[in-house]
Amino acid sequence: RVDSTVLILGETGVGKDLFARLIHNNSFRNKTGRFLKVNCAAISKSLVESELFGYEPGSFTGALKFGKPGFVELAKGGTLFLDEVAELPLEAQSKLLGILQEKEYFKVGGTKKNTADVRVIAATNQNLQEMVLNGKFRKDLFYRLNVIPFEVPPLRERKEDIPVLIHHFSMKIKEKYGIEKEIGQDIIRQL
Repeated sequence: RVDSTVLILGETGVGKDLFARLIHNNSFRNKTGRFLKVNCAAISKSLVESELFGYEPGSFTGALKFGKPGFVELAKGGTLFLDEVAELPLEAQSKLLGILQEKEYFKVGGTKKNTADVRVIAATNQNLQEMVLNGKFRKDLFYRLNVIPFEVPPLRERKEDIPVLIHHFSMKIKEKYGIEKEIGQDIIRQL
């Protein structure tokens, strides 16, 4: 329920984004703003700063006439979920650090400080500590993100969840397609 930064770690496919949404939904930010997921790996390295922080009119060739808000501004009052945060270029990492430390940032081409009213939840399947040692991720940013580390183990390490998941997805299939299938206990035990 507090605005502490959370770093969710885990292999691809373990449901890091589901946990990020659960954290947001159970926080006060759920009432004051939205949950905005940003896949850092899907943003072009040349556009990452303008996408995250926005830009002022005329900042660069091809910029929109009236400028553009960034994801930080769009998530105002809510939660900014930075999925695959390890993919951010070092230049953008330093600007993100400013948001976490001072809660302020400049838009690309801007001279006015903007206030960042967001809670940051970050996720990665990479070993950030190793990346810090190799100079590929900022040490200070790692510590600012790693306030509350949360590791989601893969399903092979939490087999007791398999029956619950089978029941959940059986109900989803029934609800969506009207198909009611039962999976026997012998098969569940094998899984």
